Amino acid sequence: MIGPKELLRLVKEEKLVENLSERELTNPEGAGFDLRLGEVFKIKGKAFLGITERHTPEAELVEKYVEGEKRSVTLMPGDFFLFKTIESVNTPEDISINFKPRTTTFRSGLNLRTGNCASGYKGPLTFAVSNVGPCEVTIEMGARFVHAQFHRVEGGGSAYRGQWQGGRVSTDGKTEIQV
Repeated sequence: MIGPKELLRLVKEEKLVENLSERELTNPEGAGFDLRLGEVFKIKGKAFLGITERHTPEAELVEKYVEGEKRSVTLMPGDFFLFKTIESVNTPEDISINFKPRTTTFRSGLNLRTGNCASGYKGPLTFAVSNVGPCEVTIEMGARFVHAQFHRVEGGGSAYRGQWQGGRVSTDGKTEIQV
């Protein structure tokens, strides 16, 4: 795992992560960076995941972070949303990123579904969030909700070549051929 001093150097010299908050740039906590809520999407329609084709549900923008404005989203029990980060990453071929929910995220009843960010991915990050708890949860746009941990890839990696490059949220109503 890459520690904060090296991460800050990579942010400054190689733009490993863009749009980090002042808190993360000056005093990161733990062994990575906390990322903030930038956009919230609600999915609708149908999905298909095939061997060579896929079609994800439509994603409707519900709320967006605007600097200086207090905005929030409330998740009722059972709600499912996609959360997109304010931050964007530029992972080189020798770094991948894993994610953990912040403890206040799961202590509030929110289940954060994450995946690995592959080497070579560039763009904002999207996570699935569902309220599996018994009470409604309101989260402000710009709030920290996920912790990113960066790892070196040893033995040679290959760059991400998938169609999610750049941070799009859905297949925009079309069926696509898997890369």
